[in-house]
Amino acid sequence: MTAAENVCYTLINVPNDSEPPSEVSLKADLEKGEIKAKTEALKKVIIMILNGEKLPGLLMTIIRFVLPLQDHTIKKLLLVFWEIVPKTTPDGKLLQEMILVCDAYRKDLQHPNEFIRGSTLRFLCKLKESELLEPLMPAIRACLEHRHSYVRRNAVLAIYTIYRNFENLIPDAPELIHDFLVNEKDASCKRNAFMMLIHADQDRALDYLSTCIDQVHTFGDILQLVIVELIYKVCHANPSERARFIRCIYNLLQSSSPAVKYEAAGTLVTLSSAPTAVKAAAQCYIDLIIKESDNNVKLIVLDRLIELKEHPTHERVLQDLVMDILRVLSTPDLEVRKKTLQLALDLVSSRNVEELVIVLKKEVIKTNNVTEHEDTDKYRQLLVRTLHSCSVRFPDVLEFVREAIQRFESLRPLIIEKMLEVFHAIRTVKIYRGALWILGEYCSTKDDIQNVMTEVRRSLGEIPIVENEIKKESGDSKPEEEQSAAPAQKLVTEMGTYVTQSALSSSRPSKKEEDRPPLRGFLMEGDFYVAASLATTLTKLALRYVGIVPDKKRQNSFVAEAMLIMATVLHLGKSSLPKKPITDDDVDRISLCLKVLSECSPLMNDIFNKECRKSLSHMLAVRMEEEKLSQKKESEKRNVTVQADDPISFMQLTAKNETTSKEDQFQLSLLAAMGNTQRKEAADPLASKLNKVTQLTGFSDPVYAEAYVHVNQYDIVLDVLVVNQTSDTLQNCTLELATLGDLKLVEKPSPLTLAPHDFANIKANVKVASTENGIIFGNIVYDVSGAASDRNCVVLSDIHIDIMDYIQPASCTDAEFRQMWAEFEWENKVTVNTNITDLNDYLHHILGSTNMKCLTPEKALSGFCGFMAANLYARSIFGEDALANVSIEKPIHLGPDAPVNGHIRIRAKSQGMALSLGDKINLSQKKSAV
Repeated sequence: MTAAENVCYTLINVPNDSEPPSEVSLKADLEKGEIKAKTEALKKVIIMILNGEKLPGLLMTIIRFVLPLQDHTIKKLLLVFWEIVPKTTPDGKLLQEMILVCDAYRKDLQHPNEFIRGSTLRFLCKLKESELLEPLMPAIRACLEHRHSYVRRNAVLAIYTIYRNFENLIPDAPELIHDFLVNEKDASCKRNAFMMLIHADQDRALDYLSTCIDQVHTFGDILQLVIVELIYKVCHANPSERARFIRCIYNLLQSSSPAVKYEAAGTLVTLSSAPTAVKAAAQCYIDLIIKESDNNVKLIVLDRLIELKEHPTHERVLQDLVMDILRVLSTPDLEVRKKTLQLALDLVSSRNVEELVIVLKKEVIKTNNVTEHEDTDKYRQLLVRTLHSCSVRFPDVLEFVREAIQRFESLRPLIIEKMLEVFHAIRTVKIYRGALWILGEYCSTKDDIQNVMTEVRRSLGEIPIVENEIKKESGDSKPEEEQSAAPAQKLVTEMGTYVTQSALSSSRPSKKEEDRPPLRGFLMEGDFYVAASLATTLTKLALRYVGIVPDKKRQNSFVAEAMLIMATVLHLGKSSLPKKPITDDDVDRISLCLKVLSECSPLMNDIFNKECRKSLSHMLAVRMEEEKLSQKKESEKRNVTVQADDPISFMQLTAKNETTSKEDQFQLSLLAAMGNTQRKEAADPLASKLNKVTQLTGFSDPVYAEAYVHVNQYDIVLDVLVVNQTSDTLQNCTLELATLGDLKLVEKPSPLTLAPHDFANIKANVKVASTENGIIFGNIVYDVSGAASDRNCVVLSDIHIDIMDYIQPASCTDAEFRQMWAEFEWENKVTVNTNITDLNDYLHHILGSTNMKCLTPEKALSGFCGFMAANLYARSIFGEDALANVSIEKPIHLGPDAPVNGHIRIRAKSQGMALSLGDKINLSQKKSAV
């Protein structure tokens, strides 16, 4: 085993700027120096050994002059030194000097100081040489009876490790620890002893648990945690034992420790699918989310609740707890609120939807009363979207009128009546526009149309508007006070001549602005988009009124009133009274409506009153179809399909040695924590691994090297194969690496000695901090045995770290996409340069090469019109968002074989993300063009 592959239990901070001392000076300090000098020298020795130096001449010096010292710091450093120093000869035999070391540690195990005893026992857990451990066994056993708990609990760990590695040294360990556990009072000692019995002798652990199962709730949390682990493992292996321990798990749900409650709730759900068990576990999760202050804990527990919901039988139980789940909204964190609202929306039913809407309304009102913050607005949008979804799924609680009034005809009169009641109180221009559109589209009776006209006149005030405003100003303030000549200004023109400019400033009283009706206030502020919406509404109402009322005089009167309102708004827009003048688009729209009313042709009547409604119906139908499709996919995921000929598993008839279909959750969580999550490999695992092998040197180089790049979540492991292709022995063969980008080399690989035509593997870890392309480069340096020349060097090819290993497809709403697009400051514009001739083919090629998800619906991309626009979105494992907008076209005038052209705009919060994604797209385009 090479030095790089040795298991290291201790992390040591090594300064990189210090020069390595000579062996002679270290020897002098260790022999004759003071305690402080010996301590510093020992530290330097440890660092040099970690860097690959052998230093065999210092071993006896340390044994003679340092090992007998009683200084606690030196004793602690010696434990690290004996952990890392080579203890065997090259042929695998134990060094003779280690017998002296063994005797010294036998004395430390009998030392009166409990710290020295305990730390020595911890060190013995790391030893892998049975010859060193055998003489120490009596002393280790004796430590089980020491007065101090620190010594006893470390003695248990030492016995457990030795029993696991060398069972022959202490064959009666389970019996010894069981007796120790029965008589022990300290919680930490009991926990270590019980944990050993779980892994070494499960039957003895069960025997002990059965004697004290009624007192489990009184134990400390560390012991309760291992009891939960034992119960899970036993019931997982032998389901018939579930009834024996289910009551104990129920009791542990009331534990004072959050960790115990979390593990007990997870275990309870795996042991029983009864509604009472699921409800108790879910209630426990909800209490944990509310009481815990750490947002990471809240998100983790919320994920467990979402997993519960995925099970069809559990979902019905959780539906009764929706109101409890909504208590989590008291958390200020936006991500927690987002997950909570989504979970509540998935669980809502006709039984509890009204209560849900009441809670959401209260939350919306709360957001108006708090100080404005970036997350407040986002949270309000989340609440509004949730209310919208509720109103569409359950028409009894209508909050979003446009969609509701179109889908539910029976409720239209009621909705129009309520809207007319609150119309005068609307103070927000966006809501006012929406209300005008709805009233214009759906008011179909004579009374309703006249009521809308009355409300519009009430909201507009006295007309004509311009004359009325001028009268108000002239009546409220004297002309000499209202207008004051500004001082003349001298300006320089483009020709270089001087001109004089003077201006009249008008000071209007702000009090009158507050007294204006709502619609007039919007127009005076310069918002004439609402005027265009008003013109469309009045046109629809007038055309409909003409069709309903047979009296010509009334028809002309209503049409004339509508045209007068439009004309006075146009006049106001072109005057100097509003803060902003009317735009040309709004002028065109109002003029068009005036022309339509002056002619009243049947074609225009159909367009305004029928085609608009059809367009809305079509849009809502497409949206509903998409929602149904997504819900169908979700339900298909959740439904557990059982075939008619599937075997039926009876719990009572299951053999003990048969493994159940469920995997061990403790094992899976341990693998996830270690970064060894089992990913689905390709059909041929060797082929998938070979794809990641990078050749670093040429076949004719004296040292051949290739690297297998294994990308974990936050780090990269380089497994470098080094082959000596010469007939010489290569000494101090060292892999020197450096990084470019947001990469950091964790440790320097240790040097090797390679025999002629020998090979070895060197592993190096690289930490990744953000999503951007990185480069690892370096060289291999070595000495040729017996040669007097300088060190030899072989330069390695660069290893490019692909950004795609960190990017995953994700989804977001259109509103979130637009908001992020406006916020992100880094943009990278990539020109399309490819030989692909089909727009859809090019889009799918980009999606495949960038791991991004297309947010534009498939229906919007279907068909052929010569151009395409699509929004793409992805998120990195570091939580960074990446947005892209693809705008491409097919130049038809160049023929059917003409390639696609256009642009892709990428936006991200960080520069590295935007540039790296652009480079990836450029590279994939070049590959496709080959």
